[in-house]
Amino acid sequence: MDRILSTDGTPIACRRQGEGPPLVLVGGALGTAATDAPLAALLAPRFTVLTYDRRGRGASGDAGPWSVEREIEDLTAVVGGAGAGASVFGMSSGGALALEAAAAGLPVELLAVYEPPYTPGASGLLFKARCTTRLHRLLAAGDRGGAVELFLSMTGVAEETAARMRRAPVWAELEAMAHTLAYDDALLGDGAIPGERFSAVAARTLVICGGFSSAPARAATRSLADALPRGRHRTLTGQMREVAPQVLAPVLTDFFARDVYAYGRAS
Repeated sequence: MDRILSTDGTPIACRRQGEGPPLVLVGGALGTAATDAPLAALLAPRFTVLTYDRRGRGASGDAGPWSVEREIEDLTAVVGGAGAGASVFGMSSGGALALEAAAAGLPVELLAVYEPPYTPGASGLLFKARCTTRLHRLLAAGDRGGAVELFLSMTGVAEETAARMRRAPVWAELEAMAHTLAYDDALLGDGAIPGERFSAVAARTLVICGGFSSAPARAATRSLADALPRGRHRTLTGQMREVAPQVLAPVLTDFFARDVYAYGRAS
């Protein structure tokens, strides 16, 4: 993997593959460049795809203290290293980061996000507040495994599945990144969609959700698309929070290839 230095000197590990217009993939919570590898491989025939380990994950550094601004600087450095005219796709909380960066002036013309996990509405904000409190208690107590289990439960992973994961080699890797769950939690604020801040997003933005995702998640993505000046919404039939790369890749290819007809069909 290559290294790109962020503004504060933190090394950010990234991988480049493919040939064509540059496209940066921004992973979600506990994700790394390796997590995005299947999607990157499907996009590489049409794009030069950059995947990277976000701050505190994988082979990237984690100079403190953390802030949203530092993560924006990291993404800005990766986009700058991608080349002129780079586009950005963000998965889950990586989508929230991409939107925050675009609102802060990241120079991208095309941006796509898949289910940034905002939880607007009274019940959603209460849920987010309770999860934030519990997460910080677990991390403060040094219970990295408990923090990972909390995240998995929030994303709909069954208890028996989480128990099996605990016995798998990947669990140690997840625990090593558990502290970064607080970073993603902070990115989402109180869970409300920051409409006023996102009114500054100049990029043409495609907000995507899965047709089998929860009703609140689908509603949140529609509200997000409505809050963006150049936002459009697309539902992927049969998909959930864990979207299949082979379903997502053609949609992203159409959008980032500036296929006006495909973009106009976005629902």
